[in-house]
Amino acid sequence: MSIALERGLSLLERLAAAPDGVPLSALADELDMPASACHRLLAELQRRGYVRQQRAQGDYMLTTKVVSLGLSFLSSSGIVDIAEPLLERLAEASGELVRLSIVDGERLTWVAKAQGVRKGLRYDPDMGQEARLSCTASGHAWLLTMSDERALELVSRQGFGAPKDYGPKAPTTVKALLGFLHAARTRGYAMIDEVFAPGMTAIAAPVLRRGQAIGVISIAGPRIRLTPERMKALAPQLLATAAELGPTSSASSLFGRPPLGKG
Repeated sequence: MSIALERGLSLLERLAAAPDGVPLSALADELDMPASACHRLLAELQRRGYVRQQRAQGDYMLTTKVVSLGLSFLSSSGIVDIAEPLLERLAEASGELVRLSIVDGERLTWVAKAQGVRKGLRYDPDMGQEARLSCTASGHAWLLTMSDERALELVSRQGFGAPKDYGPKAPTTVKALLGFLHAARTRGYAMIDEVFAPGMTAIAAPVLRRGQAIGVISIAGPRIRLTPERMKALAPQLLATAAELGPTSSASSLFGRPPLGKG
């Protein structure tokens, strides 16, 4: 990969994590590049419509063009159209947030959601984020479909993350993570309680196509409503939805992409 391309992608990734914008000097320092080179790349990205400045000489931020590219891709692949009625049905039954994530290489990314609750506390994280494999129900649901060795390989590449950023029960060691995965394999689905975030619970099941995980469907909400008993009661419908989406997804070009081996 050329230096300019690598730097340009690093700029986009950094700006994606800063919706309020980042000053030129901070971007150059954080990405360890000369300020002049950083400015040239930002100017080119701005010319192409991917980046804008809040004001003259102001902080840089992403435009919606990057988002529109992703949405256009998802729309053309047919994933959202196929999954939408199934997610809506599950959200209506559970009254909680239902999300679909897809396997793309070594990443698991949330791409669609349906919110069942109409009032009270809402749990509604942004779409398009890469799931933290070590401490999300979606991540555990994907990892349970592969060997321990392959699962640990993917988690080691992504990292466990800082404990302060997640729930009090988030695994921080290999032994703790394997405990979650072994329990999930026994159940056939993942279930977490204050692992990804304090006061939140979630349940997730892999979407399989020809024996390979191509995505994950999850239900998440506040533990005051989504108790362990409630999650167990919802598990059969979650598994049925995942099973229904698997064969249907063969119409999708992205779902049809061969995933990585189980290792």
